[in-house]
Amino acid sequence: MKTLPRLALAPVFAAACAAALATGAQAQGQAPLKVGLMLPATGTYAALGDMIEKGFKLYVQEQGGKLAGREIQYFKVDDESDPSKATDNVNKLIKRDNVDVLVGTVHSGVALAMAKAAKESNTLLIVPNAGADAITGPMCGANILRSSFSNWQPGYSTGVVAAQKGYKRAMTITWNYAAGQETVKGFAEAFEKGGGKVVKDLTLPFPNVEFQALLTEIAAQKPDVVFAFFAGGGAVKFVKDYDAAGLKKSIPLFGSGFLTDGTLQAQGPSAQGLFTTLHYADSLDIPKNNAFRKSFALAYKQNADVYAVQGYDAAQILGAGLAAVKGDFAKRDAMLAAMRKATVDSPRGKFTLSAAGNPVQDMYLREAKGENNEYRAVAVKALADPARGCKL
Repeated sequence: MKTLPRLALAPVFAAACAAALATGAQAQGQAPLKVGLMLPATGTYAALGDMIEKGFKLYVQEQGGKLAGREIQYFKVDDESDPSKATDNVNKLIKRDNVDVLVGTVHSGVALAMAKAAKESNTLLIVPNAGADAITGPMCGANILRSSFSNWQPGYSTGVVAAQKGYKRAMTITWNYAAGQETVKGFAEAFEKGGGKVVKDLTLPFPNVEFQALLTEIAAQKPDVVFAFFAGGGAVKFVKDYDAAGLKKSIPLFGSGFLTDGTLQAQGPSAQGLFTTLHYADSLDIPKNNAFRKSFALAYKQNADVYAVQGYDAAQILGAGLAAVKGDFAKRDAMLAAMRKATVDSPRGKFTLSAAGNPVQDMYLREAKGENNEYRAVAVKALADPARGCKL
């Protein structure tokens, strides 16, 4: 058998090695990235989870179904907005499905369990809604980021607006649970910094909606302004009861944006003219928001909302990190650093992430008109959560 000289074999061997390496690199580039969506698919918050998922997938679809050349493989768990099941649910994604990235969730109690599991397993977690201050506070981690807000942010920005309007005496009212307490604290911090005084904080157990006794107390105290944090069905009943008690005409009512988000139709005339602050407004007239709302409506035959925006931006943040490492998820440290340094071109307006991983974002003053929360002004420019207790 005739053999090739050793020198002749060298370029053949080198070419074969190069081809193998190229094939291996190509295969690695095409390996799907496993994304675990832990969102509510049933229960009170099911519609919110659906919008977050649609927003996330829309951004991926706009990139041709891939992020930085990596196909995305989805794994889904219905968290039922049940904190008691949260640890088991998140571990299905981490240990059973071996996901690379966790995305979730709406309910803060569930998200706190996700953050704990993410820290213990060093799994990348992007939170697309839950506002619990602790997630980017005492529980912060290099692998934990948020595409939404902290509870403190809309409370603080509303306090700024109320103080600027010259109100001096305020009362607050909310359910006695973390989201309400943290939002009210944010309001009080800004309002009192601006020269006002919170004369009384009113609370009732979650999800109680028997407001009459508290409304009577508001009428007796006659504050200059009332700040409220409620959401969903509780927000509908509170706004209607406040109006029915005759208070809307005499004592201005302000709220976190969730007081009127997704509730305006049910609140009817009682909500008209109410001012709230949030990091998004439906009518925000910037090219990115206009294009996003058009794209979302075409894809899903429904209008986008703040939850869809937060899902969309969660995918944008992930995409920015992957692009910086050319899709190589193994380069996690460089990817995480790039995510924190990214400027996200969001439908809400451009934002960055703080060192703790929370959006540094404009907060908007909105007025309820018809079935929309219409943009009126920037309440606070580039508001950063203080991330109290975060040690990185």
